Amino acid sequence: MHFFIDSNIFLRFYQFSKDDLEELDKLRVLLRKGELKLWLPDQVREELRRKRESVIATALKDLREQRLNFQFPAMCKGYPDHDLLRDLQRDYGTHHARLVEQITKDARDKNLKADKTIRSLIDQAEAIEITDAIYCRAKQRHERGNPPGKPGSLGDAINWEALLAAIPKSESFYIITDDNDYSSILAKDSFNPFLLHEWSKAKGSELFYYKSLSGFFREKHPDIHFAPDLEKSLTIRDFVRSSSFARTHATIASLKRYADFNPAQLNEIVNAAISNRQIYCISDDEDVKEFLSNIISGQEDKIDPESLKTLQTLLETGKLTPPSAAIFAME
Repeated sequence: MHFFIDSNIFLRFYQFSKDDLEELDKLRVLLRKGELKLWLPDQVREELRRKRESVIATALKDLREQRLNFQFPAMCKGYPDHDLLRDLQRDYGTHHARLVEQITKDARDKNLKADKTIRSLIDQAEAIEITDAIYCRAKQRHERGNPPGKPGSLGDAINWEALLAAIPKSESFYIITDDNDYSSILAKDSFNPFLLHEWSKAKGSELFYYKSLSGFFREKHPDIHFAPDLEKSLTIRDFVRSSSFARTHATIASLKRYADFNPAQLNEIVNAAISNRQIYCISDDEDVKEFLSNIISGQEDKIDPESLKTLQTLLETGKLTPPSAAIFAME
């Protein structure tokens, strides 16, 4: 899965936005697990460096202006709740000032959580150098009036030409941007038809368009709300698809880090253990047997009875009754 995130999406995470930093953490999990490849034109990297301070300054200005400045009529005096509200108001002012000071320092030191997470993503991304050829094509595109781009600005055109040059043919491509230059004039949630036709002709592949990372995760991983849950889900999937004894041992080592599994996950693991030959053939191995025994202990009522019985027999005798219908090639 090939991925592009526009600078405006990254910059959202310094602003008042519905997007949460958890979305970036989930993206980091997908990168680490090899589920996607993030492409980063140098133009995006430069835009982030150029615009970061301005965006943070605007957000800090809005934060500083948030005040609790309640006024009370004289008749409120003497009531316990009036005194309590006055105390809370003073406490708010103290903590608000402290928060602004801490954020300002971390912003100056580039030590905000958004800074750390974005740096991690950039470090894992595939950089696209903006060559003279890419720049010339972008300039020509802009002069001919072709999207994307705004009058007097080559940035979007440079990014688009960089992506056309770098992304492999016949590979699905996901673009995340809320820049209207990439969207259809008639349907803002649809991709620009001129650009879509150009991509299809040049790459022969599908292009998927989202205006936010949260929109992407809602569609692709609707039940996953936190990055650790996503990593757990992907690791279970790797266990289910295990195609070698070594892979089985490796995924079990990863799954042991998790304290609990929901019923759907338990049944997924149990079904894999009795249907994937690369798992059930080594069910007597110490780590495999310990892991499978531990996850079903005390969770029997959450597991399909027939599958549970088959796994328990396997763990007790080392044999499947009945034998699995699924066959995977052994090492």
